[in-house]
Amino acid sequence: MNDKLKNNKYLKPIISAGDFFFRGPDEVTTGAPHVVDHMDIKRYMSMVIIALMPSTLAAIYYYGFRALAIILVSYIAGGMVEVGFAIFKGDEIHEGFLVTGLIFPLVLPPTIPLWIVAVGSIFGVLFGKEVFGGTGRNIFNPALVGRLFITISFPAYMSSMWQDPITDAITSATPLTYLKAGEALPYSIMDLLMGSAPGSMGEIFRIGIIIGGIFLLVTKVSNWRIPVAYLGTVFVLTSIGQFIFPGQVSGPVLSLLTGGLLFGAFFMATDPVSSPYTPTGKIIYGFGLGFFTVLIRSFSGYTEGVMFSIILMNAFGPLIDTFIVQKKYKPIEE
Repeated sequence: MNDKLKNNKYLKPIISAGDFFFRGPDEVTTGAPHVVDHMDIKRYMSMVIIALMPSTLAAIYYYGFRALAIILVSYIAGGMVEVGFAIFKGDEIHEGFLVTGLIFPLVLPPTIPLWIVAVGSIFGVLFGKEVFGGTGRNIFNPALVGRLFITISFPAYMSSMWQDPITDAITSATPLTYLKAGEALPYSIMDLLMGSAPGSMGEIFRIGIIIGGIFLLVTKVSNWRIPVAYLGTVFVLTSIGQFIFPGQVSGPVLSLLTGGLLFGAFFMATDPVSSPYTPTGKIIYGFGLGFFTVLIRSFSGYTEGVMFSIILMNAFGPLIDTFIVQKKYKPIEE
């Protein structure tokens, strides 16, 4: 490639991103020791995108061109922020947005206007990642920052305009809405697993979520401690809570198979940047996620608690790690 073109300060971030994505990093160590880790950004992003394919394809199958348009707008709007900041800072464009740009539309209702998708994607990338310094420095999950912003800003579009995957009719009720109201759920377990009940685009095909989540665990892209601790805590607390508060706490099976719990546990709570890095910290983190999810779902005015729980525990992540490290490696007293 022409050296003059490669060294252009405006085009360099874009050209470097393409080289890194297709050919990998070109940095080498000059001498021993050489430490090789099984995980780098490129492999992590590639594996997560592969794991998201069942949910993505199911969303396209059920919602057609509308789902494709939402995903495309998410990528374009958020990608513009990524490229703009890379050019402004003279930095490289990382693959991190390839995952953020796909997860964000999958946690949205299929009826959402495209301009709100653009607003949420831009806000999530800008205030969820770039203001902290970019990829690897963000405290919160960028996709959830964008989702939280449009949930608060445009509540009508995010809570009462859902599309039934089978009939294409617009409905105001999701499975969690029925459970919150104490009404009988008009969907079977198989409906919840196969995507026949309304919800966010990526959360409805739960068999696909489970397959993708197990793929990430087997390939060691995600650590098993967070989803196991998260889902296990929800199961235990709802098993107990349904007897103590029968009108407010749903049973464990329906709690696991409704809303965005499975998607959040496998694809958002396990974000290696915004979650704790210590093994014990991951378990504590998962317990906190489960506790707050059940608390918010059962006793607050919101039907769903996954998004708020992950954002809240993201804030506690550094504190959890600090506490674990200080307890494990106590300073030597003189």
